[in-house]
Amino acid sequence: MSTHEHPQPDQVDQADTAARPGADGAAAAPHVPPATPPRAGTALPARIREAFLAAAFTADGLLGLLGAPAYAALARGETVPALRATRGRSPLETLVRLFLLQRPVPYGRASAALPVDDCLAEGWLLRDGEEVRACVDVRPYGGPGGEDWWIVSDLGCAVGGAGGAGGAATGRLAEEDRASLVLGVGGASTTLAGLTVRTPAGRALDLGTGSGLQALHAAQHATRVTATDVNPRALGFTRLTLALSGAHEADLRQGSLYEPVAGEEPFDLIVSNPPFVISPGARLTYRDGGMAGDDLCRTLVRQSAEHLADGGYCQLLANWEHREGEDWRARIRAWVPPGCDAWIVQREVQDVSQYAELWLRDAGDHRAGPEAYAARYEAWLEEFEARGTTAVGFGWISVRKSGSVRPSVIAEEWPHPVEQPLGDTVLDHFARQDFLRRTDDAALLAGRFRLADGVVQEQVGPPGAEDPEHVLLRQNRGMRRATKVDTVGAGFAGACDGTLEAGRILDAIAQLVGEDPVLLRDRTPEAVRLLVAQGFLIPVR
Repeated sequence: MSTHEHPQPDQVDQADTAARPGADGAAAAPHVPPATPPRAGTALPARIREAFLAAAFTADGLLGLLGAPAYAALARGETVPALRATRGRSPLETLVRLFLLQRPVPYGRASAALPVDDCLAEGWLLRDGEEVRACVDVRPYGGPGGEDWWIVSDLGCAVGGAGGAGGAATGRLAEEDRASLVLGVGGASTTLAGLTVRTPAGRALDLGTGSGLQALHAAQHATRVTATDVNPRALGFTRLTLALSGAHEADLRQGSLYEPVAGEEPFDLIVSNPPFVISPGARLTYRDGGMAGDDLCRTLVRQSAEHLADGGYCQLLANWEHREGEDWRARIRAWVPPGCDAWIVQREVQDVSQYAELWLRDAGDHRAGPEAYAARYEAWLEEFEARGTTAVGFGWISVRKSGSVRPSVIAEEWPHPVEQPLGDTVLDHFARQDFLRRTDDAALLAGRFRLADGVVQEQVGPPGAEDPEHVLLRQNRGMRRATKVDTVGAGFAGACDGTLEAGRILDAIAQLVGEDPVLLRDRTPEAVRLLVAQGFLIPVR
């Protein structure tokens, strides 16, 4: 079993970086992040990878060692079950203690698991008397094809690790040190990886690469990957992640937004898990964009068309403001550049107080004392009040450069569980929009459709009633949507097996229900379009 098959939250965890200190009372010692990460341009990462594989320090190996309950507890930042499961002396237990639990281990035990002297020399480990400690967090991660990968980040900054970002290992750092921390894999980053379209690409851009997870995924299907970040330390960690995971090198560039790739040939894929937090100021590089309100995410979307090849995709996670007297859908749709289709999905909404409290905890401000905490809390609320912001939405934005003069720009709210990965669902969504855009009602009724796999019908009404109050069609795959249909809609969907034209099905239904077939044909195309748009019906070509 690989990480991508392990239980994951169905909704994006926007508190990807939130502090989650361990509950065992034996937190790792404070650790100031090194000025630069360990070197990647040597043979050592390959030797470390061989050692990890030999010890089964992989996603599957962890699950086998820890068991599902301890594995899930570790993802929540609870270390006691994993500590109990690693009291032996095997190389795997040593590596778990070093890199996941961030505990010191005896030099001799480390030597049995790793090329320890070279790791000490190149900054992966630090010696403390007869013990060694990890200098970086290394997290096993299962690739989509069952690959064994490892994500390297600052110590204590792999979300769900022993300290959690901003937790015990980092909570006492000076703010200037915390500002440059590089986070590891977490709920938001895995959500984005699952959303991303994975068709073969010539050029891919990971904008704001962090520890390199998106670049690592892109390296599997793109000929050339460019990864950028405003934080030079992040580029070093991305280089480590790629080297340790055996991926080909990326073109690493320092800079903000699209500046590092200005004037270059366009990309087939742009992916970004940006610093989307809407905050007063830019205290923490890994989360605060430093632009007013949601301007950073707006800029990423608005300027995407300039850097996309025809047919290319830009996909990102974003936060956006809900402002008094404005429809959030209209605000975000206005971000989309001309000639581009877009699918915007809002997964969560928080009022401004909830939002401020979430990110104040992330920054550790709840430990700063009542007066300092209150002052910073008030600064957040004053900023929101000045901007007319009443709530903040979080979700996904997928943009495709279609060149259409009638672009499809859909903004919707869907807070319900979904089935990851959704990359193929994103592709299918835009393909359906193309179909609907070029198909008039006459062609629609002349077309053939089939019911999508995994769709079931539910009838809702009082027990024993002869007829249901309404009928629901529900998807068990992808977005797992549900939509209400009438008797005609349910009968139409049930008859769609790809063999009969839509118009002929409607004629048969009209005869059964005693309705004028011409009138039924006139009023039905809108309902058919909705079922196609939402993926319940698949056009048969």
